[in-house]
Amino acid sequence: MSDRPSHRGTLRIGSGRRVLDLPLIAWLTVIWVLLWGTLSWANLVNGVLVAVVVCLAFPLPAVDLGLRLRPLGILRLVACLLYDMYSSSLSVTRQIFTRGPLRAAVVAVPLRCRSDLMLTSTAVAVSNVPGGSVIEVRRATATLFLHVLDADDPGAIAAARRSVWRTEELVARAFGTAEDIALAARPAPEEEQSP
Repeated sequence: MSDRPSHRGTLRIGSGRRVLDLPLIAWLTVIWVLLWGTLSWANLVNGVLVAVVVCLAFPLPAVDLGLRLRPLGILRLVACLLYDMYSSSLSVTRQIFTRGPLRAAVVAVPLRCRSDLMLTSTAVAVSNVPGGSVIEVRRATATLFLHVLDADDPGAIAAARRSVWRTEELVARAFGTAEDIALAARPAPEEEQSP
C-alpha cells in the first residue's frame, strides 16, 4: 500500500493518518476572513492556522468524487447549453403564442452513466434548458423523469430523449472519468433495443 495521499491537493503529516486537504484549508481560510469582515495579514495568517488545527482535530477521509476537469469538454458543454437555451426559449415562446393548449407529458429517460456526479450534473444541465425540466431522478435505475411540452408529437418526445443523452455525453466529456466517457459513448438504451 502506498504512503502517498490518494488524491491531489493533500499533504500527509508524519507517518500517521493525518492528511491536510489544501483546498479545504484554503476554503476555511476564506470563510474565516469573510467572518471577520476585513482582509488583513493577521486575519489571513490566523485563518490558515485555525483551518490547519480544524483539519488536524477533525480529519476527513480522503474522498475521490470522480470529478475530472477537461477544459475543452467544459467549453463544448457551455457552448451547447447556451445554444440550447437560446433555441429552446425561441421554440417555447413560439409554441405559447401560435398554438392552442399544449399537451405536456412526463418522459422517462434512462441514462448510461450511473455515478451520482454524472446523474446530478446531467439533471442540472437538462433543467437549465427551457421546455423540459427534470421532475424526478431515480438513482437506483439512473433514470431522469422529464416534463416535456408538445407531447402530442412523438418526434418531440424522441427529440427530448436524444437531447438528454447528448447532454449526458457532453457532461461526461467535461467532468467524467474515462469510464464515464466510455459509458456515455455507448448507444442510448432505447437504440440498443431497436432492431
